[in-house]
Amino acid sequence: QVQLIESGGGLVQAGGSLRLSCAASGRTFTNSIMGWFRQAPGKEREFVATITWITGSWSTGNTFYADSVKGRFTVSRDNAKNTLYLQMNSLKPEDAAVYYCAYTARRDGSLYNAQTYEYWGQGTQVIVSS
Repeated sequence: QVQLIESGGGLVQAGGSLRLSCAASGRTFTNSIMGWFRQAPGKEREFVATITWITGSWSTGNTFYADSVKGRFTVSRDNAKNTLYLQMNSLKPEDAAVYYCAYTARRDGSLYNAQTYEYWGQGTQVIVSS
């Protein structure tokens, strides 16, 4: 079992920055993939960013981003602290959503698909005022 707890959401003006954190517990976090998804009211949950950590392979520490956030968001992880981060810069009103942390140890499935991820946090809300 894996527990994920997000924090760092809040209200920010357009153009501002926020850093989300996701504290993880319950399982070793090497050989896993952790990511961020978001869901705005009335919309489906969508992929934001993910980072891999597969020991001994090409995919260690690889990052992937949705086109809408490339160049503005940065995903990172601190395995020693079992914590995932999402640095969000140049925020836009359309970035407003509940942001969810996700974890999977699966090697199959698409990194961009929410169904690939096995565990989810409760979400943290980001509000961007224009």
